[in-house]
Amino acid sequence: MTDPAALHARLFTIDTHIDTPTASLLRAGWDFGVKHDRGADHSQCDLPRMEAGGIAAMVFAVYSTQAARTTAGYAAVHTEALRVLARTREVLRQNAARCALALTASDGLRLKAEGRRAIYLSIENSYSLGHDLGSVKRFCDLGVRTLGLTHMLNNDLADSSTDPRGTEWGGLSPFGRDVVAECNRLGVVLDASHGSDQALRDLLARSQTPVMLSHSGCCAVCDHPRNICDDLLRALAAQGGVIQINALPVAVVATPEDGRTAALSAMLLKLADAVLTPAMLAEAGKEWHRIEATYPNPRATLEDFVRHIEHAVKVAGIDHVGIGCDFDGGGGVTGLNEVSEYPNLTAMLLGRGWSEGDLAKLWGGNTLRLFRAAQAGATRENR
Repeated sequence: MTDPAALHARLFTIDTHIDTPTASLLRAGWDFGVKHDRGADHSQCDLPRMEAGGIAAMVFAVYSTQAARTTAGYAAVHTEALRVLARTREVLRQNAARCALALTASDGLRLKAEGRRAIYLSIENSYSLGHDLGSVKRFCDLGVRTLGLTHMLNNDLADSSTDPRGTEWGGLSPFGRDVVAECNRLGVVLDASHGSDQALRDLLARSQTPVMLSHSGCCAVCDHPRNICDDLLRALAAQGGVIQINALPVAVVATPEDGRTAALSAMLLKLADAVLTPAMLAEAGKEWHRIEATYPNPRATLEDFVRHIEHAVKVAGIDHVGIGCDFDGGGGVTGLNEVSEYPNLTAMLLGRGWSEGDLAKLWGGNTLRLFRAAQAGATRENR
C-alpha cells in the first residue's frame, strides 16, 4: 500500500480554513516555530506539526467577532483585523526559512518545491469590512486572497445560516453584491461557509469566478444549519466551485440539541450592540470556552468525517471537494485532531480505494484551480 507520508511529499496539500492567527498567534510568548502540545494549550497547528503532517499549505483565517454595526463598531473591528494581519505577517517573517506568505497558486507550488510551507490569508466574517468597499482592496493589498461573507450572525453583506433572529436580507445585501463584484475585480476567492442557503444561491448567481465553502459539510450526512444540501452541492459544482469539508464535530455527526447553540447565540447577541475592546474580546473568548466545557462536542470519528467527503464527491464530483478542517476554531475528530494527523485521513482514503489522482484533486488540485480562476478573472476585469 502507498505510504501516506510519501504521497504527501509528492502532492500539493492544503487545508482551506484554520483559525491559528486569532487562536494562537496573538498569545504572548507563543512561538509558531516550536512544537506545542494540544493537551496543554489546545492548539492544533504550528510549523513542526505542519511538517509532520506533510501539509504544504494552510489558509489562515483572520476571524472577527461581530459586535455593533455602527461607525464606532466598524472602526474598532477593522483596527483589530489589521492588528491580526500584521501579527500574522510578522510571524511569517520570523520563520521565513520554513514558511512564507503565498498570494497565488504558483506561490504555493514554488514554496513547496523550496521545502517551505505556504500560508494564504483569509477574512472570516466580513463584518470587519465595516461598510467600506475600500476595505476589500486594503485587505487584498495585505495579502488576503479569500473572503468569507458571514459568521454566526447576519451582517451588512449577507444572512448567516445560524442567526437566531432569522433572515435580514433574504440572501446577499446590496453592499454584499458590491463586495462580490469588488472581489471578482481583485482576484479574491469568495467563501460562503456560514452563509444562509439563499446567500450562497445569490453568490453563485453573481460571482464571475468559482466560489468556495472553505469549511462546510453535507446536510444528507448531518442535518446541521452550517451544512449544505445536495441541490446546492450540485449548483456549486455547476458554477465550478469547491466545498472543503469541515471537521467541526457538531456539523459532522447528528447531535441532539442540548443548549449549546442557544448559549452561543446568546453570547453573540449580547455583543451585537457593543463596540469591541480587547478586554471584551478576551472575556468573549473565556465565555466561548465555558460554553464548550458545559456542552462538550459529540464524539465524531475520522470515519464520520470521511462520510461527508465521499457524499460530497458522489453528489458534486471529485473536481469539487477539498479539505477545510476548522482546526484552532473548534474542528477536530478522533483520528484527525491536529495538523500532524493529516496522513491518517490519506491512509483511510487509500484503504477505501482512492487513487493518487483523486487524492491530488481533493488535497489541493481543486483549491489551486479556484485560486487560478480568481486570478484570471481579475486579469480580465482590469484589462
